[in-house]
This record gives sequence, structure tokens and C-alpha cells, in this order.
Amino acid sequence: MRHATPSLALLTIAFTISTQNIRAQNPPASTQPPAQTEPQSQPRSPGGDVGSGAGDIGKGTAKGTGKAAEGVGKGAGDLVTLHPVGAAENVGKGAGEAGKDVGVGAAKGTGKIAKGTGRGIGKIFHHGHHDDTTPPPANPQN
Repeated sequence: MRHATPSLALLTIAFTISTQNIRAQNPPASTQPPAQTEPQSQPRSPGGDVGSGAGDIGKGTAKGTGKAAEGVGKGAGDLVTLHPVGAAENVGKGAGEAGKDVGVGAAKGTGKIAKGTGRGIGKIFHHGHHDDTTPPPANPQN
């Protein structure tokens, strides 16, 4: 029991010193919470619509290409294992899914591009024609 008391005392002293260091390093938090402002979402610009539409077309094409490659790969595997009917089915399925994905991407993208283009053209024709109610400046006569 002689050794338990000095170890316990040392452990208590070490704990006290470490907690004081932690308090010194971490100042108390302020009572006022920081003001949080929520970012307001801006409507997408016409150029953003066109860019997003082009991205949709690219995503649809890439997804379709992946499906076509998957179908061809499975079909090639079926041909190697002497399953020609399965090969034809897989290639046909891959082509069908590829066509669907490309079509969906093209439709979505074209719609967004048309929307953005229409809004862009609308800005050109509609933003310079505000009804100005102030009278024109008077021309001084010489």
C-alpha cells in the first residue's frame, strides 16, 4: 500500500494541471451566437440554362455509350462461351438502353438550351424599353 498513495497523488496533480491547460487554451465561448445568413438562391441565368442543357446532353451521351459498351461486352462474352442467342440479346439490350439514355439526355438538354436561348433573346429585346415617367430635360433657347 505504500506505493498506491504517491501514484494516486501524482495522478491527481497531473489531472489538475492538464485541465487547467485546457481551460487556458480554450477561452469561454461568447454568449451571443454568430449571425447566420442563409444564402438566397439566385435564378439561373440564360447562359446557365444553356450550359446546363449542354451538360445534360453530354451526360446522356456518356451514359448511353456506357450502356452500349456494356451490352457489347456481355455479347462478346456470350459469343466466346458459344451462346449466340444470348450475345444478340445483350447487344440489342445495350443498344436499346443506349438509345433511350441518349434520347432522354438530348431531350432534357435541348429543352434547357431552348429555354436559356429564349430568355437571352428576351433580355435583348425587353430590357431597353422601360416606361420613363420623368419629363425630358428642357432645352434652353439662345
